[in-house]
Amino acid sequence: MPEKMEARGENANFKFEIIRGLLDNSSMSKIIYPRSPRETMDGWSYLPRYIDKIRLHLAGKLHSDYTDNLGKGFDAMWLKYAGVKHEQFVEVVKNSVTDGEVCDWIRRNVKKSPAEKAAHANDMLGRPHATDAEAGARLKMRKEQCGAGNRDEIKTFVDVIDCDEKRI
Repeated sequence: MPEKMEARGENANFKFEIIRGLLDNSSMSKIIYPRSPRETMDGWSYLPRYIDKIRLHLAGKLHSDYTDNLGKGFDAMWLKYAGVKHEQFVEVVKNSVTDGEVCDWIRRNVKKSPAEKAAHANDMLGRPHATDAEAGARLKMRKEQCGAGNRDEIKTFVDVIDCDEKRI
């Protein structure tokens, strides 16, 4: 049987605060951010984020800010490029323990060239495109919503996501 350890002094208070934070149910309401849309897997931009969103949803931990758009928006863009249905991909993620297993499934079932994957990345990471005035207006609105209306370096929806999720 392990010895009973007694914590004393400053370290005791620090350790207590960590344990209390882990046990505090209010911490469950905090947003767990999925990976950045810029993350890649097997040459696919955005894929790790989509996998994270599905896993969080299956675990009941996907924040409501993300739930309504699961399988839509950038998720749908990845699905379209890959030629996969949302429900099908949810099952793949649900039945996989690791990203590696998901990646293996994609390699077997999604036959896209590196050029096609790069086209997807350029299309998605570059949105909104200069010719899309409506999307440009949406970008401006989203920047203002996340408190970045005055940040000129934020030029794409992916930038807004990374800013909103405190990565940039």
